[in-house]
Order: sequence, then structure tokens, then C-alpha cells
Amino acid sequence: MVNAIVLINVDRGHVNHVAEHLVSLDGVTEVFSVAGRHDLVAVLRTSTNERIADLVTREIMEIDHIAETETLLAFKVFSNFDLERMFSIGLS
Repeated sequence: MVNAIVLINVDRGHVNHVAEHLVSLDGVTEVFSVAGRHDLVAVLRTSTNERIADLVTREIMEIDHIAETETLLAFKVFSNFDLERMFSIGLS
């Protein structure tokens, strides 16, 4: 599993619309509205780096009213949850 976090700045007045669009994309598992330098934080979980790249460059960046993004690719996940098991469909 490949995990990434995308920090997103959105045009004023469009945060909710953009968040709803983001969370509908395959591979985007959560979207948080946040305080600070960024408006939204999207959590991406996919099976390959190529899917992350496609999701960010071809799908997320094409959403109207997204002004800027910064993508953080996770090297390792530290969690109390067994993410592999949660997102596995049982294929080896």
C-alpha cells in the first residue's frame, strides 16, 4: 500500500465543494478541512506509486478552484490500525 498526504489550498468560498469532489475519487480515503496555511488535507491510499501520481496530477489538479497542492509521500506508516488488513480484498 502506498500512502500520501496532499496539502491543498482552495479558492475562497469553495472548500466544501472541493472537499466533496476529492472524497469521491478512488484512492482518496479521507479529506480534512483544517486551520492553518492550507485549507484541506487529503489522505491517499493506493496500490502503486503510479496510481498516486495519476491521482494527484490528472484528477486532483483538474478540480476547479484548487489553487495549489503539496504532496507528501509516506515512507512508513506508524499506526494503531492494521491498514493493510483494513484495505485488503484478500488477494496476495
